[in-house]
Amino acid sequence: MEWQQIVGFYYAARLGSFTKAGEATLRTQSALSQQIKALENELGSPLFERIGKRKIKLTPSGERFFGFAESVLESYENLKVDLSKLSGVRKGPLKISAPFTTLYHLIPDKLRDYMERFPEVELTLLDRPQERVVELVRSGEVDFGLALESVVPKDLATIRWVRVETVLLVPQGHPLADLKRVTWKQLAKYPLILQPKSGKNSSRALIEEQFRKLGFDHRVVMESSNIELSSIYVEMGLGITFANVVKELPALKMRKLTLISLDHYFKPDHLCVAMRKNKALASYKGAFLDVLFGKETRRPL
Repeated sequence: MEWQQIVGFYYAARLGSFTKAGEATLRTQSALSQQIKALENELGSPLFERIGKRKIKLTPSGERFFGFAESVLESYENLKVDLSKLSGVRKGPLKISAPFTTLYHLIPDKLRDYMERFPEVELTLLDRPQERVVELVRSGEVDFGLALESVVPKDLATIRWVRVETVLLVPQGHPLADLKRVTWKQLAKYPLILQPKSGKNSSRALIEEQFRKLGFDHRVVMESSNIELSSIYVEMGLGITFANVVKELPALKMRKLTLISLDHYFKPDHLCVAMRKNKALASYKGAFLDVLFGKETRRPL
């Protein structure tokens, strides 16, 4: 068994394509196919099921070997980190994924501090929707994901970071602005700015289901998945919107908005750090958690 066979197999399994795996490993599709065929002959078991001309999926044997390959490559990365530590350099890759608002407003200062302390770390940031953040963490393509705790499945480990509340955003002076508690009947009277329709469990779907259940018609005047964009148009008076926010978010304080709590309808959530369970963290990766939380962080099991 050769190192390049393990690497080629890993990328083919993760990308679901010999062609894409060849591009990722700088080999031709033909050369990669031959290496994996030789690996299957050595192991005495097929690792991939070929579906048509281009699609492939793992066999049960392939699933087992994928776990082995993933462990080997992770151990290799940790070995490089350990060797760099022996030479006095804290170096290695760190990949983080989070939605735009989190990357734009909540972690720049934390990342600036981290980069000053660990200048040799190869930092990669990915701006992705929450569902995609979860997928990237689960597949091992990123080390940490920042997402709402409610959308992270139980097969991933989480550490709570900041509290997030569902609020109603209205312009200052709006008829609802002085109310401490609003009803769905009152909300239905005003144009709404809502997120685009996506899954059945999205916040948009839950809100519209509540209107339907109570028999209230409502009008959607704008669709926006970005709280900063929505807040501009709320301030202009186009409509009102629901938002999951950290109340100290600077962008909201800068606008002429009133935030009305909806905790009588929606339970508070938490923005959390998500990672794979039982994943060994290199010291410089664990240090990111310490910087983020401002203290020595208890690692999840």
